[in-house]
Amino acid sequence: MTLRFSVLASGSTGNAFYIESNKERLLVDAGLSGKQMDLLFDQINIDPANLTGILVTHEHSDHIKGLGIMARKYNLPIYANEKTWNAMEHSIGKITLDQKFTFNMEEVKTFQDLDIESFGVSHDAAEPMFYTFHHEGKKVALVTDLGYVSERIKKTVEDADAYIFEANHDVGMLRMGRYPWNVKRRILGDSGHVSNEDCGLALTDIISNRTKRIYLAHLSLDNNMKDLARMSVDSVLQERGINLDLHDTDPKMPTPLYDVG
Repeated sequence: MTLRFSVLASGSTGNAFYIESNKERLLVDAGLSGKQMDLLFDQINIDPANLTGILVTHEHSDHIKGLGIMARKYNLPIYANEKTWNAMEHSIGKITLDQKFTFNMEEVKTFQDLDIESFGVSHDAAEPMFYTFHHEGKKVALVTDLGYVSERIKKTVEDADAYIFEANHDVGMLRMGRYPWNVKRRILGDSGHVSNEDCGLALTDIISNRTKRIYLAHLSLDNNMKDLARMSVDSVLQERGINLDLHDTDPKMPTPLYDVG
């Protein structure tokens, strides 16, 4: 029994996530150039030629920059919902019909020995959605790019063995930073990104005794720092008596492959 994953890259400059079971090897998003994607895979000793497909969360460039290149180079099927397909088709180049597949929001699809559930998030894209992965009793939840964490999302992602969860910004750094006010308002709004504190608050509602690993993801280069994110989220968890190691992600360096079991 195997369920392993690596956060290949996470941040506003590019996002990519790899997960494998005994029979599936899937990439979620390809937000860096094809060359950079290959280098990231090389760092975790995975051959992208062995991938079985690509899932897409939404059409923003930091999630699809290398999507078309990877799909064409390795002849991979792409899965996205219809609105995302419509929004991104002009950006990813020619994709043959036999590589185009629809994965609807709030749907569970079975990929051989891996069940994947999609769920909608509040973000300023056509129809953004993220995923939970289920394999022989193990559960991994990928949750970024969301303005707020709704009760519906909490119910979907609760009680996972591992989380990749957004801790995008420190509110104080963002408010005092160099971004124009309209950008700040977007990030702080319900269709923007989750702050460190809100990440901690959401995690306290969803983690359980089975939760062993939390990665803080999609950190802003301008409005956050790894140490600050860990400290802020940990502070919220500690207040509620929760002691769990928090792990970093990086926009240019993959996390080591983690074996969920």
